[in-house]
Amino acid sequence: MRRLRPVSRSALPRALAALAAAGTLFTAMIAASTPASAADWPAQPIRWVVPYPAGGGTDVVARTLGQAISPALGQQIVIDNRPGAATIVGADAVAHAKPDGYTVLTADTATLAANPSLYKKLPYNADKDFVHVGMVARFPLILVATPNFPARTLKEAIEYAQKNPGKVNFASPGAGSPHHLAMELFMDQTRIKMTHVPYKGAAPAVQDLLAGQVELMFLDLAAGQQNVAAGKLRALGVATPRRLTALPNVPTVSEAGVPGFEAYAWQGVVAPAGTPKPIVTRLNAELVKALKSPDVQKRLEGVGVEAVSSSPEEFASYAHAEAERWGKLIKAKGITVD
Repeated sequence: MRRLRPVSRSALPRALAALAAAGTLFTAMIAASTPASAADWPAQPIRWVVPYPAGGGTDVVARTLGQAISPALGQQIVIDNRPGAATIVGADAVAHAKPDGYTVLTADTATLAANPSLYKKLPYNADKDFVHVGMVARFPLILVATPNFPARTLKEAIEYAQKNPGKVNFASPGAGSPHHLAMELFMDQTRIKMTHVPYKGAAPAVQDLLAGQVELMFLDLAAGQQNVAAGKLRALGVATPRRLTALPNVPTVSEAGVPGFEAYAWQGVVAPAGTPKPIVTRLNAELVKALKSPDVQKRLEGVGVEAVSSSPEEFASYAHAEAERWGKLIKAKGITVD
């Protein structure tokens, strides 16, 4: 058997140097693969993925909050618009991003609550691929009608639809959208039947609504407020627990004849699963601070959006409850987009 030769004293310094170099390299590799701590974060700009086109309500919310929290973080918030496929394009990009705190996503009703039940297969898992950072906004929904719609009040609209089953057309920005699901819930609770006319986005739906091609629609306040104020659309009810300051004379759907009715389009911020908790906590703290700022609240109210803050745990609980709520309705109604 070959005997191992002892290292000579002259070779010992070189061997120790080699070991030290290897140890330094190993330490560097470990450091490179370990996410930065909350104390070191952020050391570079943060990418905020918005799964809708630039200029819309969701984009305005993200840019407003990005500008508000950027100074506190000491880094720029870069908005990355990734529209398409009911937020799936943007959600997929973030679900598979590095969980280092430098990529976040605006996740909404579609992303976390509706899509898992609407699609047989998604490129992301709403329960496993994200960590909840916090809620940021709710978009109040209002039930609007064309001026020539024969019913003047919500009660009259329900009675008219009951007498004319399937003959009243309602629009939505697309099958499975919060606007569509709100109307499905409304029909379910009032036991009426109307015909759904889905569009590819809110803009063409509103255009046909204004033209009288469709008669009713649940529309978010941000998109409908000006048309209601101008008399181009008639507001029959708001799907919120209380009347809206912007529309004080419009009753809630609940007080107008459908007790307990409530529906929102909501959104929050999520990060890739595995993002360090201290970073999530820090980001949540800055979001909450910004959302409680009078300047931020005033700007969001100006575009018909309600600022809503929460802890990561509260947002996770709310999103899961909404997924269960809308998932049951989607399955009961047989709604699918596949």
